[in-house]
Amino acid sequence: MSLTVTDLRVSYQTLRGEVRALDGVSFTVADGEILGLAGESGCGKTTLGKSLIRLDGRMRHAGGTVELDGRELPIADDRAMNAFRFREVSLVPQYSMSALNPTRKIGRMVAELLRSRGETPDRAKLESRLAQVGLPREVLDRYPIELSGGMRQRVVMVISTLLDPSLLIADEITSALDVSTQQAVARALLGFRDAGHVTSMVFITHDLALTARIADTIMVMYAGRLAEKAPAEVLVEQPRHPYTRLLVNALPEVGARHAGRRLTGIAGSPPSLLDPPPGCRFRERCPLADDGCAEQPPVTEVAPGHHVACWKV
Repeated sequence: MSLTVTDLRVSYQTLRGEVRALDGVSFTVADGEILGLAGESGCGKTTLGKSLIRLDGRMRHAGGTVELDGRELPIADDRAMNAFRFREVSLVPQYSMSALNPTRKIGRMVAELLRSRGETPDRAKLESRLAQVGLPREVLDRYPIELSGGMRQRVVMVISTLLDPSLLIADEITSALDVSTQQAVARALLGFRDAGHVTSMVFITHDLALTARIADTIMVMYAGRLAEKAPAEVLVEQPRHPYTRLLVNALPEVGARHAGRRLTGIAGSPPSLLDPPPGCRFRERCPLADDGCAEQPPVTEVAPGHHVACWKV
């Protein structure tokens, strides 16, 4: 296995108290697999991605382990994780402009980054990677502000994969892009995996439809816990968790008329993670909930590769 996460728990300390952003999440990602991580805002998917690389100093590792290629990552120690970042595990952030130095041309910025990691810049390799994502070599002589949003995002993707990390985390990288550019970025991600520049990938997004097109497996999270994990086609076509079903039914269909298919949202709001309720955290919004849901359901494998945390399943 490329990635094994066991009982991961992460919290944030706020003025109002401790926010339990991740509460006992366990899953695996195999070599060559793209895992799509989906769920509504606040479910913990971005926290999960950042905790794998320890990129947010505010988060507190409350428990659990993360193993990458058989080695445990020191995710509780920011300084110790520095030896793994960029080489073993790398991140493509959501906002590409904030990841690029506006005062440096792209080529100079990449060279400085590589030297800081003890690596020798290889312009030919860099130009080859840019060509792979459809960018001309002239990009290296431009400032970030001279590039479009989609071009900047692809530049950041190239930079994040220059040292061929085992695990790449892509955090909401298509959320600010138009539909055609989203497709180009998605194809670039697949190209990195297929060319062997990355071994495995975690693709974080709220766009379940896009995730289904590029991910091998989809994991749906709710209120800091895993709700359902299954092969992408199975999860979209045959969701078992009530939350996943409602999430899939909320997706619009191209060409569908309002009279023929009325979109339905999910009533209510997720619980506060300052003081999360006992039992199933979806039960206050779930149409199938009963008294038995006051106890936390275990994550159960209901079919090969299909895991669900729900008493009704």
